[in-house]
Amino acid sequence: MLKLNITGIALSLGEGEEILKDKVASILHIPDEDISSITVVRKSIDARRRKPPRFIYSVDLSVPDGVDLTGKEGVKIEVLEEDKKPLRLPVKTRTGKRPVIVGCGPAGIFAALTLAERGIPVLLLERGKSAPERIADVQAFWEKGIINTESHVHFGEGGAGTFSDGKLTSRLKNPFTAWIKTRLVDAGAPSEILTDAKPHVGTDRLREVVINLRKRLIELGCEVRFEAKVTDFLIHRRRLEGVVVRGSEEIKTDHLILAAGQSAEDTYGRLHELGVHLEPKPFAIGFRVEHPQELIDAIQYGKWRGHPDLPPADYFLTASLPQMKRSVYTFCICPGGSVIGCSSEERTIVTNGMSRYQRGSPYANSAVVVAVQREDFEDTARHPLSGLVFRRQWEEKAFVLGGENYFAPAQGLVDFMKDSEGTAVNRTSFAPGVKPAMLRDALPLFAVEALKQGITEFERKMRGFITEEATLIGVETRTSSPVRILRGADSQSVNVAGLYPCGEGAGYAGGIISSALDGIKAAEKIAP
Repeated sequence: MLKLNITGIALSLGEGEEILKDKVASILHIPDEDISSITVVRKSIDARRRKPPRFIYSVDLSVPDGVDLTGKEGVKIEVLEEDKKPLRLPVKTRTGKRPVIVGCGPAGIFAALTLAERGIPVLLLERGKSAPERIADVQAFWEKGIINTESHVHFGEGGAGTFSDGKLTSRLKNPFTAWIKTRLVDAGAPSEILTDAKPHVGTDRLREVVINLRKRLIELGCEVRFEAKVTDFLIHRRRLEGVVVRGSEEIKTDHLILAAGQSAEDTYGRLHELGVHLEPKPFAIGFRVEHPQELIDAIQYGKWRGHPDLPPADYFLTASLPQMKRSVYTFCICPGGSVIGCSSEERTIVTNGMSRYQRGSPYANSAVVVAVQREDFEDTARHPLSGLVFRRQWEEKAFVLGGENYFAPAQGLVDFMKDSEGTAVNRTSFAPGVKPAMLRDALPLFAVEALKQGITEFERKMRGFITEEATLIGVETRTSSPVRILRGADSQSVNVAGLYPCGEGAGYAGGIISSALDGIKAAEKIAP
């Protein structure tokens, strides 16, 4: 038998996957019965506004030897040399102190899973709470404006990803990506994440997934501790010897994977005090922009909007501003989602996007942000934590503009573009709530001017983006970490042996998949 991959098979709206076999048979000019197996590898949507949307498939299949593979227009055919086998982790044995992992986000969880499946159970320390307790604290913040600085959207089981859209897209080509998705499906994520070109889990499903991943780690011999804040690091002669939990408990280890997340500002402050090499890094700031989902569907799908086969439409827009030496782009689109408050400190406002698996909200939102360079930190640029200081000042400013009760400052998009003061804003999904404000005061001048120019370019690329129905909500500051813990090729800190910084907070990832991959990379250095 000949094993093939065929990419580019198109199904029209209304056509189900059950006809894929007929489509392949027609492409290859062979009878249906000659196809002994067919598996969907990837599914994407081709929506070009003025053309009917189509679903594009990539499939693996087996056919008899000798099938003519030439002259097949519109598709790509590749002969597979051997069966695709699932990635298996080699079992290792290890002596010495138990590895410790700090942080229960994607990087920490998958670092722990990598080691545990190789026969090396770990101690996983998370400063926040378990998912059920954490959900209650977050709901109290959204509904009553009561903030718990140790249990919020950023701290707790699953990390910031637990309260997100759960997007699993990544530009990284890594064999472990499929392994990560498989483990997520095993833990309760929808099976289509294995094949969708833009897979997502949804915050409602993620809350169950992270609990099941924790249970799996415990089955493998790991210990998972919540409300176990690491307050100090034991370093002697440039070698890590352990950590201190909650100011008093010493835990000895010679291998610490630090996956604390970008909101652990006190952790990075302590590392700097101890002389661990850190540096500021570029990031991006801006707002959340929210449109009615029906409007985005109309722009992207045209007259085909509303078809039951079509998911809520999304978008991705970029604008290069060479005269300002900057770029503006949309980020983390949440179709059928909500804008949420995710402050991690008192008297600050931070926004993000979230959606459930079904993406059933009447709103679509995304971050619209401008690149920030180290030079923008003014006279603090040489301090490793200068980016944290810079973003904090705008989060605090947003708190004041929002009325000092954790409401977010908001402004109609058209009013923002015209620099016009409005007395009201559209109804929004934001919790706890919004207050009308002049958003030109919510960010530095260079960011405001760049965003206006960038959004003008967005309108040229996507007619209807600038509309009275759109609302800007501020501020979006946690697109990526503004600090990096310097590490070498062995994934260890360049000046503290045994310390393995990884994930988004350490400045080496952004998003669930890339963070998980970075955690795996650190784990592999411990157990190659």
